[in-house]
Parts: sequence; structure tokens; C-alpha cells
Amino acid sequence: MADHRIQRGGGEGMMPASPTDRAGHGAGPRNTPAGRPANTPPGALPLPVVLAGARGHGGWHLNNIRRLQDKGLVRLAGVCELTPLSLEELGGQHVEQSADFGALLDSTGAAVAVICTPIPTHTDLALTAARRGVHLLLEKPPAPSYAEFRRMADGVAAAGVVCQIGFQSLGSHAVHAIRKLIGEGALGRVTGIGGAGAWARDEAYYRRAPWAGKRRLNGVDVVDGVLTNPLAHVVATALALDGSTRAEDVTGIRTELLRANDIESDDTSCVRITTTGGRITVAATLCAERPGEPYVLVHGTGGRITFWYKQDRVLVQRSGRGPEEIEYGRTDLLENLVGHLTDGAELLVPPESTGAFMKVVEAIRQAPDPVELPPDTWELLPGERRRVVRGIDGFVAAAADTLALYSELGASWALPNEVSTR
Repeated sequence: MADHRIQRGGGEGMMPASPTDRAGHGAGPRNTPAGRPANTPPGALPLPVVLAGARGHGGWHLNNIRRLQDKGLVRLAGVCELTPLSLEELGGQHVEQSADFGALLDSTGAAVAVICTPIPTHTDLALTAARRGVHLLLEKPPAPSYAEFRRMADGVAAAGVVCQIGFQSLGSHAVHAIRKLIGEGALGRVTGIGGAGAWARDEAYYRRAPWAGKRRLNGVDVVDGVLTNPLAHVVATALALDGSTRAEDVTGIRTELLRANDIESDDTSCVRITTTGGRITVAATLCAERPGEPYVLVHGTGGRITFWYKQDRVLVQRSGRGPEEIEYGRTDLLENLVGHLTDGAELLVPPESTGAFMKVVEAIRQAPDPVELPPDTWELLPGERRRVVRGIDGFVAAAADTLALYSELGASWALPNEVSTR
């Protein structure tokens, strides 16, 4: 899951001085007549990969690239950071490094770029790669607004390159298994889907980068809220289980955005999404009393399914049967992208399959600024330097269980901020 610690300045990451690619300006995709980029011929392994943003959550991607490198699938060809990584950070591997993303893609002949940079940079960096015929693994959220998402997705499609969006939970084999159970009528008629995420983040979390906890920065959208970034997987996974992943599948959105921390964005929120197939309610907080594993809950007339997506763990409870708990495997999204490019494997998370999620991001972006919770509703834990909203764990769980918003559950502090779109 993206943490996006990259920032401009301060020695902690890469953000281009200009949204354009500074080297090879205007260069077109390196395509063969058949339409396959020349740097990804069929079966050509290992594929050279450039990682943009290798610190913070980017460190996870760096380790994953090393894992796939050991399998002979990829080769780390370059790292794009403002401050170069040390040889120790690179695990002793000598690779080309540059703060100029476009120049690095050109000099390394990259076939794939993994982009794990600040949210507002995603679209421009993705298009920089696309213009060069470089395929993409783009971290979530793919963009801070629906307009930027469309600019990215349309530009990538026009360039003829492949883009995978980094919702790792959608690589879980449990998603297909749950959809199959729903389709077979195992739960009877599905009455709704709930999502719950109760996490904790200390006050330093919001000081890790200039854009952290911001709705916008220097006039540019960021939308770094609890539902759009740290717990975005709850929203995306609930939409996937509902079978409502495209933008046109969403017919209405209601939000309640709140904050206990001294930030601009929201840290304690809930959303109700009406889709062509049903309704979804997701509640989340970064101010949990007792942080736990996030989950998605499918309600049916004949039972329910709980999916702890980080663990790929599923609990099936059906009328007339005992509970059944199953652990599933997971397909890594970068490995899936490589398989798609070389062997024609089905791409798991193309941009269009995140259109519904981006509609939620857009509703949150357009909503009024989050309501500040009164001081008597939260407390600061001195030892952990984090703010805790009293009773929030129960509200988050109840929202997923009843499909009700905070205000409908009797949380008086939520009433002023209920906003409806469509």
C-alpha cells in the first residue's frame, strides 16, 4: 500500500522540477510496426525496470523488484530519486541513478517503470513514460482528481502502452473466489457491502512530506485523505467485490469527512456509494483506539463473507452451515504485468477498472473541507504521540456491519459534514 514518502527537497526523494520530461523532449514511443514497444519483445526476459521513488513505500517496490530479479523476470536498470540511494540501500547492486525521469528511461532502455512518487506527480510521470513506449506499474491512488485520472488513462491508451494500477489487494485470488460465490448464490441475494479500516498514525506521519495530510498544495490537488490513500484499498476492494469497478457503475456518493489531527485533509471518514449493482458503505480512521486489520464484509440474505484483504483471508458464514475460513494466494501486480507483456496473461488492474474508485476520490475532492472534531471527542496518547477518537473503533465496525454512516449511527460529531453527490 502506498505511503508516498517522496518529497521535493530534504534529501528524501524525487519530484521533478518540471512536469515535463527534460531529456529527449518530444520523443515518440519506440514501437515496432506490430505495435509492441521495441523494448519489450515477446519472451525477452529479464525486462529492464526503472523505479521512480525508492524510499518510503518505494522501498517495498525495490525489494519486490529484487525478488523478481532473482526469478529472472526483471532487471533493476535505474532508480529515479532527487537524492541518490546509497550502495547499501541498493543492496550492493550498482544501477544507474538520476533525478531526471525521462533521461533515465532513455539511457537505460527501460521496458517498465514503477512509479511510487507523490500523488500529484503520477499523471505527468506516467505520460513521460508512455511517450517513450515504457509500460507502467502506477501506485494508488492513480491521480488526485478524476480529470487527472482521465488525462493519464487516455494518454497511456493513446501511446499504446500497458498500465497496471497498484491496488495490490486486487491481486488476491480471494477476490475472484468471493465473486464466484456471490454469482453462485451462496449468500442468497446480496444486500450490500461494508468496508472497515481502523488504523493508527502518529502526528509525525503528517510531517513526513510537505503534501502529507493536504487536500491541495500550492494550488494543486493532493487529496491525501484516509479513504483516498492509506485505506484506499478498502474502497477499491469493496467496489471490486460488488462488480462495480468502472466509472459508469457509480450512480451516487455520500460522504462524511472529519479530522482529529491538525491537518487539512480527513483522517476519520465514511462514504456510501450507490452503484448499478447495489450499495457500499466504507468507514475508516487513522485514529483507532486499538488498530486492527481492515476488511470488507459482503452481506446477503443467506449469509455473509468477511475478507481481510491484507491477509488474503476469507470467512464464509452461511445459513445452515458452519463457518468456513480459507486463506488464498496472491498474484503480485508487477509479476502479472511482466506476464502480460511476455506471455499474454490477463492484466489484473488496468486503469479503467479503477474508474469507480476515482469517482469516489472526485467526490471527496469536491466535498467541503473536513469538519474538525471537538477536542473533547479525542485524546492524545503521550507515549505514541497520536490522536485517538473515543469510540471510533465501534463506529467503524458498526458502519460495515449495518451499512450506516457515522451520523446515522448516532455520532453527533458527524452531522454537520454529511454531503451528497448526484
